[in-house]
Amino acid sequence: MTIIVSVTLVFFLFTQTLSIKNAESAPVYVGVAFQGSNVAEAKLLIDRVKDYTNLFVLGSSPVSRNETATNEVASYAIAKGLNLMVNFGYYDPHALSPEDSWRNWTWQLPWLDTAKQKWGSRFFGVYYDDEPGGMQIDYDWAGFFKNYSWYFNLPGEGPLKGIYEKIHEANATGLLPADYDLEAHYYVDDILKENQGHTLLKDAGAMTLTSDYSLYWFDYLGGYDSMLAQFGWDHSIVQDIALVKGAARLQDKLWGAIVTWKYDKPPYLDSGEEIYNQMVQAYQAGASYIMIFNYPKLDGNDYGVMQDEHFAALEKFWDVVVQPNVGHAREFGKPDVALVLPRNYGWGMRASSDKIWGMWGPDEKSPQIWDISRKLLSQYGLRLDIVYDDPAFPLAGRYNRVYYWNESA
Repeated sequence: MTIIVSVTLVFFLFTQTLSIKNAESAPVYVGVAFQGSNVAEAKLLIDRVKDYTNLFVLGSSPVSRNETATNEVASYAIAKGLNLMVNFGYYDPHALSPEDSWRNWTWQLPWLDTAKQKWGSRFFGVYYDDEPGGMQIDYDWAGFFKNYSWYFNLPGEGPLKGIYEKIHEANATGLLPADYDLEAHYYVDDILKENQGHTLLKDAGAMTLTSDYSLYWFDYLGGYDSMLAQFGWDHSIVQDIALVKGAARLQDKLWGAIVTWKYDKPPYLDSGEEIYNQMVQAYQAGASYIMIFNYPKLDGNDYGVMQDEHFAALEKFWDVVVQPNVGHAREFGKPDVALVLPRNYGWGMRASSDKIWGMWGPDEKSPQIWDISRKLLSQYGLRLDIVYDDPAFPLAGRYNRVYYWNESA
């Protein structure tokens, strides 16, 4: 099941004042991701939420594609007391058509230096490249290799020719690979680390963030400094928290959550009550960022997709949960129990039949992992981290209890 939400976040922080080691008692940033079409709509939303949020996310939209409009909204949000993130969309230096020319980032990179000087630590950063892990799991790789088989017969080397040749060879056999190390290498080193936009931001000193619903561990390895778990559809929120929280904890990164669609048609979002409960879960588990994806704009609703009940839930969360607990440790934020998955085992984990690295079906390990993860999630809930067996990130002294995928719970 593919989450179709287009929330591309790259997080550019000029000052890092927060570490996962103290995130359980550190400030939480609560906000709304604006996806409207003009400055007036952005200001209207800012005025609606400024008293019960502390973060405004200017999403990829006609506003963030225009330098003047971006400056106007950014200045307005900060003047109203909010911190700021901006989404410039996916970088593409080869975009030639007038309607896509904004993807060339002709003004965006210089703008970041100006924002640093103008707003300092109030400017949190930029969102970039949506759902890389989800795309890897859910993409139609069989169709890709069928439709682009000619590409592998070209002389010389294309941008990803060598990568796809090897994947195509493995996929064509219909056999599972002996191990998944090679697939992890392709994803982490050749796809994420070689992404041009990501490289530009890293070269500029950026700390990057994106949202995803799978493979958080490998997103961090690919260079992202913070990840948002997408809360939506029928995914297990407790499992997504366990996966992103465990990856962030062991790799000493930040994490958060973004509430996305439950439905693929109006009203799109879950009820205000359910969204409130989801935000509380993320807060208890130690999230540094908690936000709502406010898209699309519904007929007759000047604020986007969020209804009165969603604004009420956000305000209640701020007044009842966030403000009274400033400076206090989160309930389940501290290390307790870990489930360790096999090294480089890129399984989607949304169902027992989910794909591994998007190209192979479940293998002999999958039923064991599915069984023990269901039991531990039920037993420990938000106290559980799900991590990977990786000598670069030892578990010694990190948890009170460690379970491995192939033992009994």
